Amino acid sequence: MKKILFQFLFSGLSLIISMSLQAQPPQSLNTTPSKSESSKVKIPSFPPNETTTGTVTIEGQKLSYKAVTGTLPILDNDEEDTTARMSFVAYFKDGVTDLSARPVTFLYNGGPGSSTLWLHMGSFGPRRVVVDGTTHMPGAPYKFVNNDYSLLDASDLVFIDAPGTGFGRIEKGKESDYYGVDQDASAFAKFIQRFITIFERWNSPKFLFGESYGTTRSAVLSNLLQNQYSIDLNGVILLSQILSFGNSVDGPSRDPGNNKPYELSLPTYAATAWYHHKLPAQNNNLEAFLKEVEQFAMNDYALALDKGAKLDAVTFDKIANQLHQYIGLPVDYIKKANLRIDGGEFEQQLLSSEEMATGRLDTRFSGPVMDPLAQRSFSDPQSDAISGAYVALLNDYIRKDLKYGKTMVYRPNVYGRTNWNMKHAGSPGTLNVTSDLANAMKGNPNMKVMLAAGYYDLATPFYEGVYELEHLPMPSALQKNIHYSFYESGHMVYLHLPSLKKLHNDVKQFIEGNSNSGS
Repeated sequence: MKKILFQFLFSGLSLIISMSLQAQPPQSLNTTPSKSESSKVKIPSFPPNETTTGTVTIEGQKLSYKAVTGTLPILDNDEEDTTARMSFVAYFKDGVTDLSARPVTFLYNGGPGSSTLWLHMGSFGPRRVVVDGTTHMPGAPYKFVNNDYSLLDASDLVFIDAPGTGFGRIEKGKESDYYGVDQDASAFAKFIQRFITIFERWNSPKFLFGESYGTTRSAVLSNLLQNQYSIDLNGVILLSQILSFGNSVDGPSRDPGNNKPYELSLPTYAATAWYHHKLPAQNNNLEAFLKEVEQFAMNDYALALDKGAKLDAVTFDKIANQLHQYIGLPVDYIKKANLRIDGGEFEQQLLSSEEMATGRLDTRFSGPVMDPLAQRSFSDPQSDAISGAYVALLNDYIRKDLKYGKTMVYRPNVYGRTNWNMKHAGSPGTLNVTSDLANAMKGNPNMKVMLAAGYYDLATPFYEGVYELEHLPMPSALQKNIHYSFYESGHMVYLHLPSLKKLHNDVKQFIEGNSNSGS
């Protein structure tokens, strides 16, 4: 899970909710194949979807809901040959009589190759895993509590597991039809089209919420829904964004001459050094400090890196000393790195005097260095710290409370099973989906976009997301449709309780402000 280069976050379970003719979810909804359809099914049979009820108290207000848990078949373009089923969990607010006044939000994690258990168990579902601090959690039993910041007060929620993850399965030999940038987006588009048909949500306000690689998916998916399925979206929320993989600081040395990853990650290095008190002079105002670092990164630092071998010795020393002031690493190390430090090197070096390494997904976390002589860190203390709790509580909750999958295996991910096709639209180059999001916004100039990013995320640095959105190939007037929210947290913003509260309020305001109706 934690050692794959572009696993930009784990995804969780997808939850789907159903509705009756009276605009309420039925007691049960069987979306298993019909008799004629069953004759074509080439994957194992699945139990019928289960409907359960529950309540959640959100910031003091009690709310009742129906939950539907199960799978939906993904058909080919001729609506034949069921070669995969995708699992989901959906939550519907009780008492809604006008579905056009009730938004529905589709949520998913990334990987690629992750389920959506992380968003489901940690962010906006009715219950959440309790994460204590930034150290490794003790063993079971883990704490699972009412989620005071569930998003059910603003929208119905559909947590979707990527093909092959969760309880979903793919026919053996058909994996290449789903494991790829375009193939994955196509499956999600078919799922959403089928979902809004079965659950009568065509006229509801619609939102996408993707995390990590899920933001890459959202860019491609929003364009696909808009321009091939004629499904307008009210908004797209991008949590911990990466749209252009050439900007990744995970391995920029493989692309000599591309200095952008070093520039865009510098504010995250600075925030991390600030958090761990490794700066020569600590600044009391984090946001003001980061603005200063951003200015340096895109000007003096960028100009110095772009000079390459022509950079004079005086400027080289000046930049190295300024980097020391901003990111806390020794000047000699910065010079040896030729002013260019990748993510793994920074994680390994910042706390090296304590024989500790920082997290990648959340640099607030730290853990013992695996190899003190290694150039860079290849482990992730944050992933190590929380994965056991999330996986255990998902398996417990979905069987005991949601009454589904008693004898089935829930796959948190398909890492190691996948040979992911990173080609997009036939291009063999480094993946870049900024044009997809821009085309969706041009095709639907009313669609709004929200970037939510954590200062301590070194998998998808927050300033990288800002840069990508500010460089979308579209009329500048459409930039007003983009909203930015930042948090003192990491890749999984919601692990930090104050940030979860802020994230809930920010997303709720975004949804309510772009639904053209109440909820």
